[in-house]
Amino acid sequence: MNTLWLQRRSLLLATAAAAATLALAGCATQSPGLAEAPPIVFVHGNGDTAALWQTTVWRFESNGWPRERLHAIDLPYPLARDEDAKPQPGRTSAAEHMAYLQAEVNQVLKTTGARQVVLVGNSRGGNAIRNYIYNGGGEKTVSHAILGGTPNHGVWAIPGFREGNEFSGTGPFLKALNAPKNAAGDEVSGPVKWMTIRSDNNDKFAQPDGLWIGQKGTTTNVTAAGPELKGATNVVIPRIDHRETSYSPAAFEATYRFITGKAPQATTIAAEKQVVLNGKVTGLGVDPADAKTGNFSNNLPLAGAQLEVYATDAATGARSGPPLLRKTVGADGVWGPLSIPPGTPTEFVISAPGYATTHIYRSGFPRSSNLIHLRAERMADADKAAESIVTLTRPRGYLDPARDKMLLDGAAPAGVPAGAGVATAKVKPSGGQRTIAAEFIGERVVGQTWPASQGRLVMLEISQ
Repeated sequence: MNTLWLQRRSLLLATAAAAATLALAGCATQSPGLAEAPPIVFVHGNGDTAALWQTTVWRFESNGWPRERLHAIDLPYPLARDEDAKPQPGRTSAAEHMAYLQAEVNQVLKTTGARQVVLVGNSRGGNAIRNYIYNGGGEKTVSHAILGGTPNHGVWAIPGFREGNEFSGTGPFLKALNAPKNAAGDEVSGPVKWMTIRSDNNDKFAQPDGLWIGQKGTTTNVTAAGPELKGATNVVIPRIDHRETSYSPAAFEATYRFITGKAPQATTIAAEKQVVLNGKVTGLGVDPADAKTGNFSNNLPLAGAQLEVYATDAATGARSGPPLLRKTVGADGVWGPLSIPPGTPTEFVISAPGYATTHIYRSGFPRSSNLIHLRAERMADADKAAESIVTLTRPRGYLDPARDKMLLDGAAPAGVPAGAGVATAKVKPSGGQRTIAAEFIGERVVGQTWPASQGRLVMLEISQ
């Protein structure tokens, strides 16, 4: 087993690198050696969306990777079943997940004319990648497999405890994947080249105690090394959290180096002169048009939703003028395209029956992307009496008070537990409509509060 330690000089250097994620470093040019770069297919994690790969795709583009060879899948129902063998509305089995990935890979190969792809997965996405390579013909179509934070030996490995779940280390799914592939007992085999990326001890799903799975005080029989695979190149990056095993600058650097054999020119994101944004609007539940079918995440289009997009003032979050775009979303959920100057702070407003009017503020976009997916939210009953509801959200990582410098409405976010265990923090500000800001390691997102009595929610989304 080959284990690499990517040491950070200090936490300050690590946070500085993260802050530089959105640096406007000038337009990148395509490297001649990457003209025929292998297509990369990105596979998101449990309950997540292709949008989480937005900054990773930008980093590859900034290092010359052709945009048309970077593809992020969007599993329609991204949550795993409670018990893999039993159908569950709005959830996918491991086999269904693998079949979806297989179809996406086949389409990418057809579109690009390539013989093989690189697969890069976060968390549950790595389960689908392993399943596809060993059980779906992927050993012929995949050159490299890179798994970030994948619970390869389970989130728990407790005999008799939820062993039918995809994330059980003692269950049939992972036991089959981890069966020795050769006399040395390796858990991976060629011709695919394998790499795992894990945290040293800060991944909530690779912990010896069951705190983050609702089993505090229970020994999980899983350690921080759980994501490693015998026979793979196993990279350890200090202090990164579960999502940062894929979406951080350090994870990008390791991924790029593994694919190409050399370091990237930069892990920062180069700005384009003209930015074109697109994505889709999604909702919640088995049927996003029917609130009775649940409030869990899906990646299904929210047909009929109304979307408005505004440029905003960087200091106040107030709208700078009339909407840049106003559109009724069609059956495919696509809301764009929209041309916008790079770095423009932006407000997205989603209105749809059965949902709160959702105001999403972003600090700006240095590059074009078709992964600007937007999810309408519903208001919790406990929040309906509040004057305003504002949530700081970090989709590509977690919030760690011991590690991260962050503020919400001028104060450290209340209720965020120690360790990298949650990705959101909520406040209920008063004082009428006003400016409100979130800061996270150098990135500042500024918005406006809106009245909850009008059925409005505010999301301040961190890009890094």
